[in-house]
Amino acid sequence: MEDKNLEPALAYFRAKNWEAFEFQKTAWKDYLDGKSGLLNAPTGSGKTFALWFAVILDFIRKNPKDWKSKKNNGLQLIWMTPLRALSQDIQKAMQEVCYAMDLPWQVAVRNGDTDAKTRAALKRKPPEVLITTPETLHILIAQKDHEKLFKNLQCVVVDEWHELVGNKRGVQVQLGLEYIQSICKHTFRRWGISATIGNMEEAAKALLGTKLPIHLVKAEIDKPIILNSIFPPEIEKYPWSGHLGIRMMEQVIPIIEAGRTVLLFTNTRSQTEIWYQKLLEARPDWAGWIAMHHGSLDMKVRAWVEDSLHEGRLKLVVCTSSLDLGVDFRPVDRVIQVGSPKGVARFIQRAGRAGHQPGLPSEIFFVPTNSLELIEAAALRNAIESESLESQFPPEMPYDVLIQFLVTLAVGVGFRKEDVYPIVKNTFSFKDLSSEEMDWLIRFIIQGGDSLSSYEDFLKVILDEDGLYKVKNKRIAMKHRLSMGTIVSEPMIKIKFKNGAYLGTVEEYFITKMKIGDRFFFAGRSLELLKIKDLTATVKVSEKKTTNVVSWMGARMSLSSMLADQILQILQEYNQGLMKSEEVRQIAPILDLQSKLSVVPDPDTLLIESFQSKQGYHLFFYPFEGRMIHELMSAMIAYRISVSYPVTFNMAMNDYGFELLSDSPIAIEEILEEDIFTLKNLEEDALLCVNESEMSRRKFREIAGISGLVFQGFPGKQATFKHIQSNSSLLFQVFEQYDPENLLLKQAQKEALNQQMEQEKFVKAVKKINQKRIDIRYPVQFTPFSFPIMVDRLSRTTLSSESLEDRIAKIQAQFEIQD
Repeated sequence: MEDKNLEPALAYFRAKNWEAFEFQKTAWKDYLDGKSGLLNAPTGSGKTFALWFAVILDFIRKNPKDWKSKKNNGLQLIWMTPLRALSQDIQKAMQEVCYAMDLPWQVAVRNGDTDAKTRAALKRKPPEVLITTPETLHILIAQKDHEKLFKNLQCVVVDEWHELVGNKRGVQVQLGLEYIQSICKHTFRRWGISATIGNMEEAAKALLGTKLPIHLVKAEIDKPIILNSIFPPEIEKYPWSGHLGIRMMEQVIPIIEAGRTVLLFTNTRSQTEIWYQKLLEARPDWAGWIAMHHGSLDMKVRAWVEDSLHEGRLKLVVCTSSLDLGVDFRPVDRVIQVGSPKGVARFIQRAGRAGHQPGLPSEIFFVPTNSLELIEAAALRNAIESESLESQFPPEMPYDVLIQFLVTLAVGVGFRKEDVYPIVKNTFSFKDLSSEEMDWLIRFIIQGGDSLSSYEDFLKVILDEDGLYKVKNKRIAMKHRLSMGTIVSEPMIKIKFKNGAYLGTVEEYFITKMKIGDRFFFAGRSLELLKIKDLTATVKVSEKKTTNVVSWMGARMSLSSMLADQILQILQEYNQGLMKSEEVRQIAPILDLQSKLSVVPDPDTLLIESFQSKQGYHLFFYPFEGRMIHELMSAMIAYRISVSYPVTFNMAMNDYGFELLSDSPIAIEEILEEDIFTLKNLEEDALLCVNESEMSRRKFREIAGISGLVFQGFPGKQATFKHIQSNSSLLFQVFEQYDPENLLLKQAQKEALNQQMEQEKFVKAVKKINQKRIDIRYPVQFTPFSFPIMVDRLSRTTLSSESLEDRIAKIQAQFEIQD
């Protein structure tokens, strides 16, 4: 017999002809028992209702006689989401439940898009439910009367926790939760929702802090993912990255036609723009049925796209990860993924947008951008079946986020060290913070550390007569409120028409490369640049088409180690004569040629290929560790070789391996005798072979922005990139020279190593190589595995009047005859 406390929720479900899942009932019971925890359930399985109804059931139990009439209850629930785009959707779903149950609750949204009038109304009369973001939660904490807002709070739910736990926004959440708990007279519950993450227990620790016990609720729901690979008409034996995607347009169009509403995911904003342009060229009759969605478009455009999807007015949306997360687009019945997503969790998240309802399978179509990516499709299927997912690790000791938090408290009601230090120590990310480090941070916000005490702008906080650390300067308080957050992006240029209509933003570096009169494709239009003033570019629609599509500086995604392991397993099966998937059977000619010219590596083998071409002397290494690791590994191996041999290298890499190219012969056997993969002095050599100082400077620019050392500008009058860069560089130099023990300087160096160079993964990768058998091969020409790496180098470094495709065709023609 069901617990009678669950009956109101079960009655709602019955009215909808739904049946509650066991994990939903478990979450309701656990919540009513006072537990906090992390809920793990697949996308589209009813995760939101598992916790939303828990809060309602608790309110009904506490107010059995007047729950339908009791109003002005104060803030009961904070629902945090990583994306503003999720807020409206969640609000609609929650408010609909309130109407259906005659529960007189207000569900409101408060984020960076909320207008001043709405913000004031919410402050006067707090809603029962507030949907917000990590940044806006801290803005609420910066208000003088925030204790009144939180006094009735019963629960905080953090949605899509896997998107936050591994970055500084997640640290903001940790600090916010611990602080709110410290000012509440009662214990509120905290819950997280995560669809896809490998290290669930560690993610739960980061959310629940050091004092609450780990508690997990896992949905045992079989939600199948149907992966359909789209095969090119011809499998090229020499595939190269990216060129195949658009060529498969004819096969993609029927898939779109057969669906009612379709999401087509690409991995970059530039690819989104290109696919949108090419689809409209191929099917002009789809004008009005097809739209585009990515993070640089005007918010109103994105909101229109989301609403149109809800209402079924759009047939197709071409998008990036801006639609990865849990927006409940009920009409979407199929998803297309262009190019490998490079990670299992990301792929599952995107697949989950199709059949986004309990009980429905998720069908996703995989379109390779080169033939070898089909092996990644097979690897994705294997990983999904074995439930192998990537892990996300919380940042440790990000002092810049803590400095921002302390100034936030000082802008609000102020703080005492003896009160705030235990709060900070309760968080997972700062559990190892020493009292001395806390003292340094407080000195830093009071007097700018040991080197900035003469400059008024850095003396933000004062110790008042009540023993509270406070910000009393209104200008400093205003600038801090405008700067709160942990996402520091490249400075953006607004794109506007002459009449003032706003299209979106592009990065400053892209526009500054252009001259007045140049054309570029953005937001689905061919535009002509008319003028640039301050940080606004004025444009007009151009009748002439252009191939100059807006590009962004975001790094290409790197293959996850989880997916790389699956790929090597498939290659091992091929060597054993096993081809378990249609994808592998399709690319068998590529693997056969690789085997004929060289060898197909497996998990126990490091393949090295050495040969000479017209370009010079090539060494190809295949660790299968992803582009980021290969970038550092190639630089370090080149450095170690150059210590013993006077040689200069050009380097190129992809997710499978890297190339060292020189103009003089390289005796690979002699080089290996020098033990170039030794673990001895590994970190020192890694530092020497990259421009560590420049990497630290780049990282410091982000840290300076988050900690408030560099002001990013006022709304509508942002500081220019040059201004931010020069200010942060100057501070970096000052700290290096006069304050070398500065914690922010040390943080910049640590983050440059751990994030930019993925130091821990790098050490692990080199250890794996030391356990492998090295197999040296001397092919007579490029192999199918080496060819795409060589093309990557050509596309980045070669200046030629010929197109890249023409040059590659010539190179292919030279050796395809020899196959």
